[in-house]
Formats: sequence, C-alpha cells, structure tokens
Amino acid sequence: MSASRTPSQTIGPFFGFALPWPSGPDAVAPGTPGAIELSGRLLDGAGEPVVDGLIETWQADREGRLDGRTSGFRGFARSPTDRDGRYRIVTVKPGPVRAADGALHAPQVAVSVFARGLLGRVATRVYFPDEEAMNAADPVLRTITDPFARATLVAARVEGGYAFDIRLQGERETVFFDV
Repeated sequence: MSASRTPSQTIGPFFGFALPWPSGPDAVAPGTPGAIELSGRLLDGAGEPVVDGLIETWQADREGRLDGRTSGFRGFARSPTDRDGRYRIVTVKPGPVRAADGALHAPQVAVSVFARGLLGRVATRVYFPDEEAMNAADPVLRTITDPFARATLVAARVEGGYAFDIRLQGERETVFFDV
C-alpha cells in the first residue's frame, strides 16, 4: 500500500477552512475611491456552478507597480465561490506593467483557480474591454491567435466594475496558461 498521492486523488473540497478570511476578497477596502468589483461565476464543463472553488487574484496597482508599496492596496485577493459559483473581488483597475525585458503588458489581473477535480491550480488572466489598443499589443494576449479563445480573457463592463466568468472546460472554455 502506498501512502503517496496518486493522480486520481484531487485537492479539496476543503476551501471553507483556513484559506478564505473576512477581508480576503478585498484587495482594497470597500469604499476606496476608484474601487471596482471584479465578479463572475466559476463553471464546470457542463456549465454548472462550481460551489466550492476558490478564486485568487494578483495584480499591479493603478500605476502598474507590483512592489507592494501602495498604501491601502494589497494587490492580492481571495474569494470562495458561493452556491451559484459566484465570486467577488473588490480592487482597483490596474495600470499597464513594464516587464523586465521592456515589454509593456496591458492592464490585467492574474487569476488562479482552485477547485475540486483539479490536481493543482489553473491560471488565467483578466483583461479589460476598455483597453483595446493595449490588449492588441499585449505580448501574452497576442500569442492567442483564435479570436474566440482570446475573447475568454476579456471581462465585460458592468455597473460598478467588470464581470468575468471562468469556464473550466467545454464550450467557451477559458484560456489557461501553463505557469
């Protein structure tokens, strides 16, 4: 008998304990000037809600800084999904980020998804629809040549922020990156 994990064993569901915390979904305090809500649903391959998932985000501040020195801005948030698969993050729209190689990346939020059935996290990005020129030049987004696949990475503008559904499989599956 082996005591090690096998590929048929998955992580979770154990996200309700220790990973979420009361201010976890808030990269900024609610009511922060310019705060937006990034929200959506986590869906499985059949389009059903994933009720015990965890959405984790990392991002730059409004000026595109990743150094963690912006007062009142954490740059990191974590939201569990509810019984409808919904998550909600309170943050600010990030600025463009200049990479070490000099490339300018469009404003985006890095997202990790943890859920039952996944052996590890899956990673994606959320881009903003009101950044068309920057999105067109983004070195990561440009690598996705299929326009339907690329569209899975662009949020929709809604009152108070942006909506971004994450589909783990199936029709309109979100593009995930091998990181």
